Amino acid sequence: PTRGGLATTLNEITKSSNVCCELTESDIPVRAEVKGGCSILGLDPLYLANEGKFICILPAEYADKALEIMRADPLGHDAKRIGTMTDANPGKVVLVTPLGGKRLLGMLEGEQLPRIC
Repeated sequence: PTRGGLATTLNEITKSSNVCCELTESDIPVRAEVKGGCSILGLDPLYLANEGKFICILPAEYADKALEIMRADPLGHDAKRIGTMTDANPGKVVLVTPLGGKRLLGMLEGEQLPRIC
C-alpha cells in the first residue's frame, strides 16, 4: 500500500470487487513511534504510504496457514489478520473501533495534510 496507504488500497479493492472490508482497528499493527509521530503531526496512519508492506486477501479457510508461512520468515514475523471481506456493505471499508463503534474509511483525496488546529 503506497500512496494513500492501507485505507485507500482497500477502498480500491472493495470497489472493484464489490465487497466490504471490515477491519478491526486494534488488530492493525502500527508501531508506537508511528502513532506518536502521526499524533503530533495530525496525520492518520491508515492513509500513510507503507512501502514494503504486503496485503494478502484470500479465503478465510487459508488464513491461519498463510499467517504461519508468513511468520516463518523474519520479514513477516509481525503478520496479522486485520479484517474480513463480507457482502454487508459492498464497495465500503468499515473500521471497527476498540469500543465497538464503526466508521467508514474513504479514499484519500488530494494530499494528507497535518491538522492545523
